[in-house]
Amino acid sequence: MQYILFAAMLVANTASAASLTLASTDIVDGKFMDKKQEFQGFGCSGGNQSPQLSWSGAPAGTVAYAILVHDADAPTGSGWWHWQLVNIPKDVTSLAAGAAAPAGSQQMSNDYGVKGFGGACPPQKHGVHHYRFTVHALAKKLELPENASAALTGYMVNANSLGSSTIEALYKRD
Repeated sequence: MQYILFAAMLVANTASAASLTLASTDIVDGKFMDKKQEFQGFGCSGGNQSPQLSWSGAPAGTVAYAILVHDADAPTGSGWWHWQLVNIPKDVTSLAAGAAAPAGSQQMSNDYGVKGFGGACPPQKHGVHHYRFTVHALAKKLELPENASAALTGYMVNANSLGSSTIEALYKRD
């Protein structure tokens, strides 16, 4: 009987964590992003516009959300952080394209050195880069210093994540 109860609890917890779903009208998993999502600077001339994002199916206990955007293909040894937006209020479940950070949330500095979204800008002729747009449901609001590193932010998000969902969009410059 104890094993059945444990198995039922495990399935319930897995189902609730797996139910968080990220969607977008601007980016598609496995497809190339538009020039609107390309950075403006560093030799790139795009619109530097964050894509529209929406999410649903928050696990029980969700207090806030975080959005992280990372390019592991950047030739840095540690990838490139394009966006780290944390403490998005739990009643916010979508962001319009190019939207400002919702009230109450906290923008962290991206690897361009700017607080906010920084679009794709892979080196020319470096091939296809994979941009992972991930929403996390957080068990608590994060207490991060204004100048927290991307590593610290990522650690705190992952340590307090109840579930996540990712869209992996692509980009390259010939």
